[in-house]
Amino acid sequence: MDSYALATRNTVEVVTDEELRSVLSQDKKRVYAGYEPSGEIHLGHLVTINKLIDLQNAGFEVVVLLADLHAYLNRKGTMEEVRELAEYNRRCFEAVGLKDAEFVMGSDFQLSPEYQLDVLMLSQRITLNRATRSMNEVGRQMENPTVSQMVYPIMQMVDIARLNVDAAVGGIDQRKIHMLAREHLPSIGVKAPLCIHTPILNGLDGKKMASSSGNYISVADSEEIIIKKMKKAFCPPEIEENPVLQTLKYHIFPRLGTVTIHRPEKFGGDAAYSSYEEMEAAYGAGNIHPADLKATVSNGLIEVLADARAFMNDE
Repeated sequence: MDSYALATRNTVEVVTDEELRSVLSQDKKRVYAGYEPSGEIHLGHLVTINKLIDLQNAGFEVVVLLADLHAYLNRKGTMEEVRELAEYNRRCFEAVGLKDAEFVMGSDFQLSPEYQLDVLMLSQRITLNRATRSMNEVGRQMENPTVSQMVYPIMQMVDIARLNVDAAVGGIDQRKIHMLAREHLPSIGVKAPLCIHTPILNGLDGKKMASSSGNYISVADSEEIIIKKMKKAFCPPEIEENPVLQTLKYHIFPRLGTVTIHRPEKFGGDAAYSSYEEMEAAYGAGNIHPADLKATVSNGLIEVLADARAFMNDE
């Protein structure tokens, strides 16, 4: 797969395609994604982690921002709690395959006078309404937002400037913040970033994935728990919004390349697929039973997450 195909596969949007092609032609290119420290690294996080691995293979230097200050501003815990989780998350990211990345703790550079001056300058240019709208999909308790949550998107913009990156990766829920960055960073002498957006996947119940709902698979889950959760997963005949197919597309095929369904001869025998599109078509045509699809996806996840489980067991 060439560098452009690696950079664009399994994305919702690239802003802009022309800029991506230009950046890919550079000898040196840097991309970053930021993560609020979390107690559970799950398949939702793994979508952007897989994209960072793709971009690394496409020649990018990868920077991971462990956004402890952002988590604090977004009411995710005390500074001590989020910093402890940040270090744990760094080890998790490496365990799921993100090797040789540069990990940066947000509070190590975000409290400098130069950084804070950039935040203050941009705060003069961005209306409260725009800041609020940019946070609606990523903020906690946004029905009653705090002033700290209005600082959050402005800091994210300055992160792009101070980390000296060409591109920003995030879920499509980050789009409004990234568009603010593209619009306003040139006003402080920084080039607008290339933005690469990945989809937001459904939880195993077909609804929005959320820690409070427990509808996700964690990288720490045992083989038995993965199998149990996948057996109960929502898996309709339809392709759209099918969380089992989404797991296959965004987590299994990017890592394994070829996927084989194992089943008795009386049910069609084993079948190997070299692309997600081929397997999706077979499922849509009724040639793959939902139970066989779930079993195959379970086995694939068990293989993909093997190193992460080994890491967890050593903790």
